[in-house]
Amino acid sequence: MSEERELLRDTVAALVDKHASPVAVREAMASDRGYDESLWKLLCEQVGAAALVVPEELGGAGGELADAAVVIEELGRALVPTPLLGTTLAELALLAADEPDTDALEGLAEGTRIGAVVFDPEYVVNGDVADVVIALDGDRLVRWADVSVEAHVPMDPTRRLARVRGRADADVGADPGLADIAALLLAAEQIGAAARCLELTVAYTKDRVQFGRPIGSFQALKHRMADLYVLVQSAKAVVTEAIAEPSATSAALARFTASEAFSAVAGEAIQLHGGIAITWEHDIQLYFKRAHGSAQLLGPPREHLRRLESQVL
Repeated sequence: MSEERELLRDTVAALVDKHASPVAVREAMASDRGYDESLWKLLCEQVGAAALVVPEELGGAGGELADAAVVIEELGRALVPTPLLGTTLAELALLAADEPDTDALEGLAEGTRIGAVVFDPEYVVNGDVADVVIALDGDRLVRWADVSVEAHVPMDPTRRLARVRGRADADVGADPGLADIAALLLAAEQIGAAARCLELTVAYTKDRVQFGRPIGSFQALKHRMADLYVLVQSAKAVVTEAIAEPSATSAALARFTASEAFSAVAGEAIQLHGGIAITWEHDIQLYFKRAHGSAQLLGPPREHLRRLESQVL
């Protein structure tokens, strides 16, 4: 990873550490908009999080997909609710136009406008707060107007989803493969959350005492956690490589691998924490819900596996 990207990660991590404690995350997810607006403003003003994929000549930071993935991964570690995923995808959709809507892009890059891309109108990320809505229509992208929204009550309270309806108002351009890009960004988020979930679990096993010893000292549990570490690091390597060289195949592989790793870690975390893990007061239940909610979002693992099967049969 480049020095600049490491600095970007460290800056986001510092903001999350200061402004997105577990208590703050719970307050944000219960707020009217589902995210901390003051933290979102800091991310946009101090990090330029919403401007990363927008070219400099259009008011952005002129970064790459990997830059956005770094930020999303770091936010995913703490389950921080933000509209970054939907906004980034909306920007990439607008950039597919021959003549991009510069006013909309500027607002999205500044963070003063929120974007959403409709892959499935029943489950739209940021759909309840978006004011720039773009949908896939076959192999074309269209801008929606007269948008109506019905909020879901999702299993994962840290990610708002909405049922969205609208009228095609303008053709944007050819689809540049937004579903694959969304898969890559979501996989990066899953890796961040999986890594943090494992860290919390390891820390708990060092503190939890049974039979006069920390349970983390038992050989059987050491082996389980070592296996989980290898699983997460292997998945991270797959996702990193896929983002560096994005394609339909690499996106499917990244999503399948990240979903399987995060679900496995979250499931083991529940087991290793014991009964406390499923209480509302404990954060591990939020990671468990995020793991299973994310795995089904934008197509479940079996769909990505079928896409991979078609490449080898």
